[in-house]
Amino acid sequence: MDPISAAALAALAGGVGGEAGRQAWTALSVLVQRPFRRGEADGEAGALVMGSGEAELSALAQEPGELERAQRLSTVLAVRAVLNAEFRLALESWWEQAQLVRAGEGAVKNEVSGGRQYGPVVMGRDFSGLTINGQGSVGPRGVAADSHGPTEPGPDGAAPSATGG
Repeated sequence: MDPISAAALAALAGGVGGEAGRQAWTALSVLVQRPFRRGEADGEAGALVMGSGEAELSALAQEPGELERAQRLSTVLAVRAVLNAEFRLALESWWEQAQLVRAGEGAVKNEVSGGRQYGPVVMGRDFSGLTINGQGSVGPRGVAADSHGPTEPGPDGAAPSATGG
């Protein structure tokens, strides 16, 4: 597992990401507070040499702008993950979720204005696995739009003929 970015830890400690960021920080706090006893380390002596990360987590929470504190927490998490396979799996799972919290990067402002939209309009950010099925552009009342814009149905509701009559 790659070390968790100090910048990401500092951002989460500072409240980036709104509610999702707060939840990620709380989940990390719960994870770090899990007991880290000598017998839990994959290598027996590991737990005796280092702490659980609680002190580093608390220090970063007090001063989220201090990247040195964030780096210390990142280091403790990485070492603990190496020493304890169960912790490593839990930390990897947490990190996958925490990476979804963004610091407003690539903020999206969706706006549709002017004209008529006769097909799907997809608004949002970071889509994945999206499939839109359709038969091209459809005008009002389900009448196909020609290359010159939407066509208006005739008085009987049928589409105008190709010959114009």
